[in-house]
Amino acid sequence: MTLGTYLIYIVLLMIIPLWAQSKVKSTYNKYSKVATSSMMTGAQVARKILNDNGLYDVEIHETKGTLTDHYDPRKKAVFLSSGIYHGQSMASSAVAAHEVGHAIQDAESYAFLRFRSALVPVANFGSNISIFLIIAGFIIGMTELAVIGVVFFAAAVLFQLVTLPVEFDASNRAMAQLVSTGVIRNNEERDTKKVLNAAAMTYVAAAVVAVAELIRFILMIVASNQD
Repeated sequence: MTLGTYLIYIVLLMIIPLWAQSKVKSTYNKYSKVATSSMMTGAQVARKILNDNGLYDVEIHETKGTLTDHYDPRKKAVFLSSGIYHGQSMASSAVAAHEVGHAIQDAESYAFLRFRSALVPVANFGSNISIFLIIAGFIIGMTELAVIGVVFFAAAVLFQLVTLPVEFDASNRAMAQLVSTGVIRNNEERDTKKVLNAAAMTYVAAAVVAVAELIRFILMIVASNQD
């Protein structure tokens, strides 16, 4: 890989995540100012969808930060950031419904969610130690060590890839639930999809970057073996 190509590669790895984050923030800021016809808060939307699906035991909690919303399968709880929890906007409804989508996945033992959960310890270990093994392998000229590092890094990449169907499925479930429960009307569906699609782009960007990094490491090992 030439210096010019390497620089372009690095720039792209920086631009893609930044673009995705910018897309999410701009879309969120826009639709957090547009109220839904139902005027329900994010917390109310989450509770209604959970109840309609028989998930009365799943709790809803307010959490600090912006767009820090998530579902914790260990605690069986949906955590909504303050803006989403109290907001009556399209953004609030979309994000709340998306997180509840994960709760529904959990209740139905959705295969990709189960697989992703099983990958968490391996992926965390791989993302923490892989780079050190790869760098050390190249520095001391021990390709085998670098290969081990790449294998661990591949586990982290697999986690990113498995995350994609999990997130897209949660968004699809969210859209269906928002429509079926009457939280949004027909004329609000397009804008709600924009919020969900923008959020999905962050996971796509992360997966693209991870795969590109994995390919780069593999090419480096191949090149070193040819020297």
